[in-house]
Amino acid sequence: MTDRLDLDAVAAYDPETERNDEEAAVLVPVVRTDAGDELVFTERTAHLSTHPGEMSFPGGGREPADVDLWETARREAHEEVGIGPTETERVGQLDDVPSHFRYLVRPYVATVPDREYEPTSGEVARVVRASVDRLTDPANYARERRAHPDEGSFSFHVFTLADDAVVWGLTGHILAELLGVATDWDPDVEVREVDYEEPWPHER
Repeated sequence: MTDRLDLDAVAAYDPETERNDEEAAVLVPVVRTDAGDELVFTERTAHLSTHPGEMSFPGGGREPADVDLWETARREAHEEVGIGPTETERVGQLDDVPSHFRYLVRPYVATVPDREYEPTSGEVARVVRASVDRLTDPANYARERRAHPDEGSFSFHVFTLADDAVVWGLTGHILAELLGVATDWDPDVEVREVDYEEPWPHER
């Protein structure tokens, strides 16, 4: 386990980028505290048509007025949890990630102030901060594989942020990449085979 991210490694990382008509971006907010680094997550409200009730990083689709995807990430973070554009200090960028909803998602890592963050959008139910120490603890990590009846099998990361907060899916993929780049996190866990009809991690 570790309590700090190597942000120099994130800044030096050369991400894989792609082009897609449907573009989106997320902000991976890093809070630097005396006790260690923390990440800021949001829980999506239950009424949303995509990923309801799931934990995610602040973000969303690019709008025509956005100069670039970095502006998209900052705008969405401001709309969802009140992180002001001048409060973000860009560190680096991770690999583009395709979503199941045709979006290509670009993750930007940035430091943000150590203060309280609250939902400022109807899309966000709550804000959860999780320490890097907790996220790199093997006791809070698992891998699962499911066999889709039409699309074949797929595996994903599962991180427990708190007793009632779990990250998986696209956000879990981004988180795993960040920890792989910025820490010595290298979990050796057995992949759990899960029936497709079982509840998803955030529904349990």
